[in-house]
Amino acid sequence: MNSTTLPQQSQQTAARTTASRGPGLAKLLLDQSSLIVFIAMLLVSAFLSDRFLTVDNITNILRQSVPLGVVSLGLLFVILTGGIDLSVGSLMALVSVVVALVVPEQGLFVGIAAGILAGTLCGVFSGTLVAAFRIAPFIATLATMTVARGVALIVSKGQPIFIDDTAFNDFGVANWFGIPTTFYLLIACFLIALFLYRKTVFGRLTLSIGSNEIATRFAGIRVAYYKFGVYALCGLACGISGVIASTRTGVGSPILAIGFELDAIAAVVVGGASLSGGRGTVFNTLIGVMILSIISNIMNLMNIPGYHQQVVKGAIIILAVMLESLKGRIGNKH
Repeated sequence: MNSTTLPQQSQQTAARTTASRGPGLAKLLLDQSSLIVFIAMLLVSAFLSDRFLTVDNITNILRQSVPLGVVSLGLLFVILTGGIDLSVGSLMALVSVVVALVVPEQGLFVGIAAGILAGTLCGVFSGTLVAAFRIAPFIATLATMTVARGVALIVSKGQPIFIDDTAFNDFGVANWFGIPTTFYLLIACFLIALFLYRKTVFGRLTLSIGSNEIATRFAGIRVAYYKFGVYALCGLACGISGVIASTRTGVGSPILAIGFELDAIAAVVVGGASLSGGRGTVFNTLIGVMILSIISNIMNLMNIPGYHQQVVKGAIIILAVMLESLKGRIGNKH
């Protein structure tokens, strides 16, 4: 063997090792990008406003994040299958109206149950359109969005309905050990979603459908059942979120959560989920929710108008999708 061969081989091996370390580090940073952005947002927000890290403001962020967090956890399972649900805001409005109408007649618990049931049934309706009739999720949930908002406007006559129940209204603004009581509901929903995602066949097959629906179908899995299930689950999440939103305002409003689907999609995507399906986690979705909540909060503290905030949220979605595309390219190279 030529005496120069070994040094050359050693140099080539070292070069390959260095090259592999570079992309490996880049991939690690991209995989943890949601957490890195979250920490960066905390630092930047604390620098921009001296009111950000006050106890009252942190409590306010936690309270405001709950409806978005619950809906986003439900929407995550839809997006994992490669679907989308545009109806989440309208379902929340319908749920709030149902609660406001039923509570005075039937009592608090029946009213809450009726609201959650209404949201779930709307999710079942969307799931039926997608799974049984094979209507594109965008069209199916757009139809559900329109119908739900229309029904909410009709039954409320276009007016907000005040919920005259002290226990109901107090729950939305109360704290327990310094933490908003509603935030404990978000933690409970997070743990349930985490269990479904990691420990159940439902969670594994949801990921499988989004990753490769054709292969999953050829494996003998009834894909339609699971697609139906994720929309029903999202409807259930909207029902819970609609009730929580009503406890904060004490009102059943047909115009509640207009444009909320933008925030929910943004939270899931910022959390690292792929809109094409098959990639995303429950923990990162919650991180995405907190990032969106912090951004909204700091813009409010800086007196940035609401219309400008919508532009920022749209830009965030674009950046998050571009980041996911970059993750995919790096993943394909390795």
